[in-house]
Amino acid sequence: MSIKQPATRPANPRFSSGPCAKPPTFDLTKLADAALGRSHRAAVGKDKLKAAIEGTREVLGIPADYKIGIVPASDTGAVEMALWSLLGERKVEMLAWESFGSGWVTDVVKQLKIDAEVKTADYGQLVDLASVDFANDVVFTWNGTTSGVRVPNGDWIADDRRGLTICDATSAAFAMDLPWDKLDVTTFSWQKVLGGEAAHGMLILSPRAVERLESYTPAWPLPKIFRLTKGGKLIEGIFTGATINTPSMLAVEDYLFALDWARSVGGLQGLIARANANASAVHAFCDQNDWIANLAEDAATQSNTSVCLKFTDTRIQDGATFAKAVAKRLEAEEIALDIGAYRDAPAGLRIWCGGTVETSDIEAMLPWLAWAFEAEIAAQTEAA
Repeated sequence: MSIKQPATRPANPRFSSGPCAKPPTFDLTKLADAALGRSHRAAVGKDKLKAAIEGTREVLGIPADYKIGIVPASDTGAVEMALWSLLGERKVEMLAWESFGSGWVTDVVKQLKIDAEVKTADYGQLVDLASVDFANDVVFTWNGTTSGVRVPNGDWIADDRRGLTICDATSAAFAMDLPWDKLDVTTFSWQKVLGGEAAHGMLILSPRAVERLESYTPAWPLPKIFRLTKGGKLIEGIFTGATINTPSMLAVEDYLFALDWARSVGGLQGLIARANANASAVHAFCDQNDWIANLAEDAATQSNTSVCLKFTDTRIQDGATFAKAVAKRLEAEEIALDIGAYRDAPAGLRIWCGGTVETSDIEAMLPWLAWAFEAEIAAQTEAA
């Protein structure tokens, strides 16, 4: 049986959840001014790194007294630096509802062996935020990239907390309002919402986090690449562009271009509006089709960037095989690339809806998703 294909195709089929689609106006000529072959410690390198830091502050609205550093190893490196450098002073609560949050639990409990209370929720759900004790340090992801579940806001975080909040915001920064007064440590990578290149992370510290760094020394040795203090004082250079290890000046130039593009679409609020429009198109599609649903069960916690979907049709015999087959059909037609669910997540699809994606491409892709579903159902029926 032949299922008729839709007439319209997305102009850009890149819906990967990381590295994500480049900004729509990107081409390689935009990187012509990169300081290639120059030391990142030369004036030109320092100026570009400082511009990346201050551009981040400007677009995200980060307070002037917060420190912003460019660190190695993407968001993972930034989170690890925070965990190894800051935790251990008091008990910690680890909140996890997807694979990356679970990874931080493993690091804290099994590697650092810190006194921790672990609170988890299944994919599609959120932990009980009202149960969090802010006398403790608290580690959480703002948006679960692999589950499509996000915290709805920062109201649950205590203003008078005694512990620190450490937030992995890699799929949230530049797409969601982050309440900086509630966040003591925030991390993200360039490769997510702004579609930057991989391997560089951002580490943002509140004055409370700096105070912890300068008053507390962990019981374990710290590798050089994790060290944020020297002689009991913050290494200020890290937060002015003197990076711990050599950055890619090509990637820095790419990030500077992405920040300029972000300004051109209205800054943070423009980026949020673009992500909301993209996610709303997918959510509406799920509402209109009873064979697919959002993995996030509560509408208030549904991500506007990493939208995770599950197939609900009772005719599907093997969910994982079916989902992979649908994704393969869409990739073969160059309609949607890299939209399979994360390897540790429930079977399904994951569609990136961050601001670098055009809503017109989402809208053109969704009828093809219906086509791929119908074609795979037909193929399954014929094979039975």
